[in-house]
Amino acid sequence: MRAVQVVQPTGPADVVLNDIPEPTPQAHEVLVEVHSVGISFPDLLLSKGEYQLKPEPPFTLGVDFAGVVVSGPEGFTPGQRVAGVAGYGNAADLVASPADTTFALPDGLSFDEGAALPMNYLTAQFALAERGHLREGETVLVHGAAGGVGTATIQVAKGYGARTIAVVSTEEKAAIARDAGADETVLLEGFRDAVKELTGGRGVDVIVDVVGGDVFTDSLRSLATQGRLLVVGFAAGQGIPEVKVNRLLLNNVDVRGVGWGAFAMMRPGYMQEQWAELLPMMESGVIKPPIGATYDLDGFGQALIDMEQRKTLGKSVVRVRS
Repeated sequence: MRAVQVVQPTGPADVVLNDIPEPTPQAHEVLVEVHSVGISFPDLLLSKGEYQLKPEPPFTLGVDFAGVVVSGPEGFTPGQRVAGVAGYGNAADLVASPADTTFALPDGLSFDEGAALPMNYLTAQFALAERGHLREGETVLVHGAAGGVGTATIQVAKGYGARTIAVVSTEEKAAIARDAGADETVLLEGFRDAVKELTGGRGVDVIVDVVGGDVFTDSLRSLATQGRLLVVGFAAGQGIPEVKVNRLLLNNVDVRGVGWGAFAMMRPGYMQEQWAELLPMMESGVIKPPIGATYDLDGFGQALIDMEQRKTLGKSVVRVRS
């Protein structure tokens, strides 16, 4: 069977499509015929040997996937539509996915949308509910709002009854954020003043920051009293910002780390609980992942290059089967 592999961790241009043996599922695993695979930032880091997980090459890429069950333990039936997630290993014709991280996919969502769901939306739910303690009626500011995690955060926040303000770098990205459900959009340049005006000087309750870098200080200054700044990533590539803790004390605000993978992987059943929390939002249409570019399986490396060059809007997806 075909699989997208890293033979040498020298970057996305060197990712190859190899023929490897089909997997033999264990008792706790679901054998899935993969239809779509989501493109994720960990894939890019794995291709360079820069991710915290360091599998021995050659290894298969692919974090999120969606497809059809071939066989599985109790709770899974052949022909059932599912989505799943792992640290890597899912960009292949067939995968043996742990039952604990394989989820029933509602009929209203396509395989492309299913492959856009697990990592981004479970991260957003963890950030907002578990780490951010978001309450109905609060206001959430989302940095990098046109990307995969950004659009997921907008939709999950809306599902929890929050007002959302999307921060984007271009008008084109503003349109993506609005389509995802953002109540307001502001440009990155001067966002602090724009947010102050939109909130009547009060500030926002929660900020979800996947960008880091230069925006960090102005983000802190945009928080309302008892606001929470959630650190999800550092996509700006400008280094890791530092916090002057006197600012936290004086303004009664928090900075909280969001490490969904490390938290969820250590707690069996936790991801299934998250999925159950999100399921009504999927079924009502509040969650509808915006799909950006689509690629064939042999275009996986190009999809990573496009992500690295920040050309992607929404979630990029690789189609294993049409």
